[in-house]
Amino acid sequence: MEQRVDQNGRVYYVDHIEKRTTWERPDPLPTGRVYYVDHITRTTTWQRPTVESVRNYEEWQHQRSQLQGAMQQFNQRFIYGVTILQTRTDSNGRVYFVHHTTRSTQWEDPRTQGLLNDKPLPEGWEMRFTVEGIPYFVDHNRRTTTYIDPRTGKSSLENGPQITYVRDFKAKVQYSGSGVRYVLNQLSMPQHIKITVTRKTLFEDSFQQIMSFHPQDLRRRLWIIFPGEEGLDYGAWEWFFLLSHEVLNPMYCLFEYAGKDNYCLQINPASYINPDHLKYFKFIGRFIAMALFHGKFIDTGFSLPFYKRILNKPVGLNDLESIDLEFYNSLIWIKDNNIEECGLEMFFSVDKEILGEITTHELKPDGGNVQVTEENKEEYIRLVAEWRLSRGVEEQTQAFFEGFNEVLPQQYLQYFDAKELEVMLCGMQEIDLMDWQRHTIYRHYTRNSKQIVWFWQFAKEMDNEKRMRLLQFVTGTCRLPVGGFADLMGSNGPQKFCIEKVGKENWLPRSHTCFNRLDLPPYKSYEQLKEKLMFAIEETEGFGQE
Repeated sequence: MEQRVDQNGRVYYVDHIEKRTTWERPDPLPTGRVYYVDHITRTTTWQRPTVESVRNYEEWQHQRSQLQGAMQQFNQRFIYGVTILQTRTDSNGRVYFVHHTTRSTQWEDPRTQGLLNDKPLPEGWEMRFTVEGIPYFVDHNRRTTTYIDPRTGKSSLENGPQITYVRDFKAKVQYSGSGVRYVLNQLSMPQHIKITVTRKTLFEDSFQQIMSFHPQDLRRRLWIIFPGEEGLDYGAWEWFFLLSHEVLNPMYCLFEYAGKDNYCLQINPASYINPDHLKYFKFIGRFIAMALFHGKFIDTGFSLPFYKRILNKPVGLNDLESIDLEFYNSLIWIKDNNIEECGLEMFFSVDKEILGEITTHELKPDGGNVQVTEENKEEYIRLVAEWRLSRGVEEQTQAFFEGFNEVLPQQYLQYFDAKELEVMLCGMQEIDLMDWQRHTIYRHYTRNSKQIVWFWQFAKEMDNEKRMRLLQFVTGTCRLPVGGFADLMGSNGPQKFCIEKVGKENWLPRSHTCFNRLDLPPYKSYEQLKEKLMFAIEETEGFGQE
């Protein structure tokens, strides 16, 4: 018997056994009646369950016990001292640790805590983490890995599994102890800042607001507002792209193209015609650091020597080839020939012309009176190359890095090379392999030569990141013109990608970035070609390049 209420609020009674209703209350109302619960559909019924429904219930119980076991493993917790900790995994697959008593998290495994320190690693070393959160160390000098911290001699894991050495660009960005994504976790600030700009006065509006913020505030999440348009955080992508197009425009005389047919940018030594140029360079330094910090891309890129300066790496003679081939060739001629026999009379001074005004710069104290000889010409070549790469832009460069370091200290980029920095700042284009093949020319090879067939097989098997590195190795840049490979430019104008047969099978491949040319020796097998090319494109700095 069941008691119910009708729509008028009147109580009536249901006899489920005889399947009838009555207004009169039974005396007493039956109690203890059996009903059945269906846990699968989460319903109840007076009807006795069938054999099939019982089987379904038993299956549900089995699945539920399995799920509980899996959840228990996933949320496995362990006791360390008197603190309850839990291991979890972030969206990138990296393990972190949760303190439930203090309600805090940390990357470092508490079981190895205290083995690490904040001192900088030796030159060429990098710290990474395994998926379990155990730190290990990469020696790029010897191409090896170890669990032993080179600063302390202590191991983070006894008898751990051997980790294969790999120069992994993505790992350096995402997981490296000094990678940019790691910097975001360490240096990022809570909340957000609003930047309001108009499209007509984008440059000046952005300059005024970025320079008015405290540098640390520029690490907060960005909220870009164009008046009359809805303010969205993804508007930052458009803002970075449009503003970089403005501030890096050579028409403002702050930057110039690196060469006649080289559209990468470098600082313009004539920028002083704008009396506020140093303020603008500090602003641009902040802006470029913000792009790296927030993982946004800019519209155009810099010359490779400029990227090396951002990384605080030395520049030299080989860096000249990509920006001034004629000047580079003249220094190579001096290096390879006896200047005394040729009757050349040179001194440790150079003339420079800026806006029609010619001035003399001494490469060393009293250099105008020190003659270049066979004995000291190596010093002359080194000094004149350094001057050509930094002529008249010392103040501008200093202002740029003053702004840059306020937002993103340069030491956090120490594990990247110039080409990787270009990708981080300018993005990675999707490389069309068919377009690449269609606009490639060959010298002393044909399209059907086995080495050429192997080369394209090698390129086809690579992912887009490795193809980009191969393109950088040969052309000096990861960026393609709007027209693709058909519009590739060399130092003397349009220059198609070229593969030339040069050398012997035991030679390593070489590249000539000014001519977009790859010197590919006649290797005897596909495995040999693959090994040699992979070694070339994975090297840190300009291996096999001219």
